Amino acid sequence: MAESSDKGKSGPVPKPGTVGGANGRGEAAPEAAFDLWLQRGLHQMFDDVMREPIPEELLRLIEQDQRRG
Repeated sequence: MAESSDKGKSGPVPKPGTVGGANGRGEAAPEAAFDLWLQRGLHQMFDDVMREPIPEELLRLIEQDQRRG
């Protein structure tokens, strides 16, 4: 059986279409740039919503369901 040249190497597997997560010029691959843009945009839109307290009525319903389960 032939040994693989990757034996002993570990680390993340790059996405298809990328070379080590970069385009060979030290810049982020288009997929990584889009992922970063999307993540930042979602955080801008939803971080404030995530900081809002959970409504008392919803907490009450969750507690009732847990007692029944």
